[in-house]
Amino acid sequence: MTDLQRKQIKTLRLQGIGYVKIGEMIGISDNTVRSFCRRNGLGDTAKNTVACKQCGKLIKIIPKQKPRKFCSDACRTAWWNSHPDCVDRKAVYEYTCAHCGKPFTAYGNKGRKYCSHECYIADRFGEECGCCD
Repeated sequence: MTDLQRKQIKTLRLQGIGYVKIGEMIGISDNTVRSFCRRNGLGDTAKNTVACKQCGKLIKIIPKQKPRKFCSDACRTAWWNSHPDCVDRKAVYEYTCAHCGKPFTAYGNKGRKYCSHECYIADRFGEECGCCD
């Protein structure tokens, strides 16, 4: 068994996948997977733990509670900062600028009127802004 296969077995087992499926995915016998898991503490007790998404540290699953994905706030923050594409941004609003009339989008601000600070100043004080060229 190679080091890559050992790592794959460990990660798949911590995700809660069974011996037979792991064996099929990697291409080795399910009995080999079972014996490796039992020798390395990934047997049936591994079903009560899950790996942190950031650092891989084992987290105990508490019955009747939502399973945790991260071991700490630091890991949670680091993971979300390194995976901005996974953020489901629902509060994106589309507007038309009150000064220049250009369409623009804003995240998390329902009451926005202007596409930029320059348009705000130009509209308030009656000047020309640089974005209307």
